[in-house]
Amino acid sequence: MTIHDQAAAPSRQIEPIRHDNLLIHFTTEFHRIWDSTGSRAKPAAFWRPTPAPDVLPGYFPLGDVFVAGHDNINGSTVVAVVCEADAPSADPARGPALRRPEDFELIWKDSGSGSKKDGAVWRPIAPQGYVAMGAVCSNDHEKPSLNAVRCVRADLVIASDVGELIWNDRGSGARQSFSAWSVTPTNAPPGEIHFAPGTFVGASSFNRPESNAGAYSLRMQIAALIQSSPQLPMLLAADAPETKGAATLAQVIELPWFVVKDDLSPIDQLRTTPFYRLERTDQYYLVGSGHNTGEEARAFKWTAQRLQNPKTLRLFTQLTAISFVSPWATKADAPPSLPFSARLDSQFTHSETSTSGWQTSFVTHVIAMAGKGKFVAVYQLESFYELRRADGSQAGINLAYTQNDNLSLLQYPPQECTHDAADQSLPTTTDSAP
Repeated sequence: MTIHDQAAAPSRQIEPIRHDNLLIHFTTEFHRIWDSTGSRAKPAAFWRPTPAPDVLPGYFPLGDVFVAGHDNINGSTVVAVVCEADAPSADPARGPALRRPEDFELIWKDSGSGSKKDGAVWRPIAPQGYVAMGAVCSNDHEKPSLNAVRCVRADLVIASDVGELIWNDRGSGARQSFSAWSVTPTNAPPGEIHFAPGTFVGASSFNRPESNAGAYSLRMQIAALIQSSPQLPMLLAADAPETKGAATLAQVIELPWFVVKDDLSPIDQLRTTPFYRLERTDQYYLVGSGHNTGEEARAFKWTAQRLQNPKTLRLFTQLTAISFVSPWATKADAPPSLPFSARLDSQFTHSETSTSGWQTSFVTHVIAMAGKGKFVAVYQLESFYELRRADGSQAGINLAYTQNDNLSLLQYPPQECTHDAADQSLPTTTDSAP
């Protein structure tokens, strides 16, 4: 096995991604199985992920890695590897997350190519209820060991598209034709990430395989680590109210390294910041207040500015790749990494009803009715977003969002069970361009 720079290997303290009873980790360590040396085809090689047992004990590949060229990929390529969690599935009837393949079927062998050593590509045959996520190579014409890879329970993965051509053996002279294709995840729904493990789809021809040719991606939830609500200020007298409430760390989510753009290389991201924290802090701010000292109900009117700015949002996305209003995915010109599609939960981003709140800058006119003798105050919720690396340093820039869809009306004295119609009035808003 090739020895490589251990500095490129992930830290052994990195926590895996967990999806039910499936653990997902990443490796930069590989063993070359076969390459095209000696054949007349373009240079290419098959590599098997071989996570170090002292760092990732019990982890298996999901398939082999196929790359164009003969360069050593150790320390420069990252793929996912998997392990069975100690705890069983939340639904015991579902069984283990991983199973060995039951057999292999031949996709291609190099007979006639003139390559310096024999090689063949095989498709794992998964047990019922499981799927094979990648092809497997052998350095002879015999079937690989059933322990070479693992198949994943079908509910833990998502069907994906066949992506771009990686290599074909055109001109090799082999009696059979062969092509290798990447896997492209489909658009993830809100609150999920779909990512290809780094394996490939093999075909016994030069044609693109059908869409149902066994292309699958792993999936994970973007679950909130913290969920709390800010405290609304209280009116204790007919006097000047608090201008703002206490800032509350309302929601925190973790995003894996491969969905975030940073100044670091993907390998350095994995090693130093395997997860980024996207923090949302909520706080109530006073829009306006007024005291009705008259005998009749009266209206108070204020203008509220919104903090969100489409230019700032675009800059945040340019710096981090993270989108607040739509899915985001691997860019064609991005450094080598895992193909993915990700989308933030719409409640976290305040876009559950419309994305226009982020894309359009405008002021809000707020009208509140106050009954006889009432002191009223209107508050709006403001959210502040920060993206942080594992060491606590900030990535990207700050974002802010003003929630004007739900304004909070407070009054003093507090509203009693029996009250007149004027006391029932709540703020209304009309929006206009600046």
